[in-house]
Order: sequence, then structure tokens, then C-alpha cells
Amino acid sequence: MQIKKGDNVIVVTGKDKGKKAKVLKVFRATGKVLVEGVNMVKKHERARRQDAKGKMVDTAMPIQASNLMLIDPKKGVQTRAGTKIVAGKKIRISRKSEQEI
Repeated sequence: MQIKKGDNVIVVTGKDKGKKAKVLKVFRATGKVLVEGVNMVKKHERARRQDAKGKMVDTAMPIQASNLMLIDPKKGVQTRAGTKIVAGKKIRISRKSEQEI
């Protein structure tokens, strides 16, 4: 999987197509990614105390990693990731601008 925590991504398909956001968590076993403000659903939250009321809460759900692409740091458009060896270290680069992600 090319996407890591903290990356800026764009949604390329689905109900949130075109949204740009930051990755909060990556679930490698399922191939899904939790992205800030994307794939929001309403959840029922029950009352915690006797005098409090239950409420509806918007939460972000994981989205399939194949529906996301990395954002190029220079141009701000979607790009694929590549690798390059610099000073004996392997780094991720943007295919469009050849800059480090």
C-alpha cells in the first residue's frame, strides 16, 4: 500500500469524489484507510447518564485505499507514488514532479 498516516490524499471515486483530506489511520490487513472528513456516517450514541439524552454523531468510516490517490506536493493534483534511493535511503517520490512525499 502506497498510502501512509499523515499523507494528503484525494478521493477519486465514490460519494466523496474530489475531496482532499489527510490520512488519520491505515488498516493494512483490510486495505482500508481512515481519512479526515471522508465517508462520514451518522451513529446513534446512547445517553451516558440518567439525566442526559442520546444523540446522533457524525463519524468518519474507513474507505478502500484503491479509491484514493496521493496529492502532489508541488502541483496539488493527484499522482502516483514512486521510490528513489538518496544517500543510501529509500524515499517515496511523486511521479509527476519527482519531489519527496
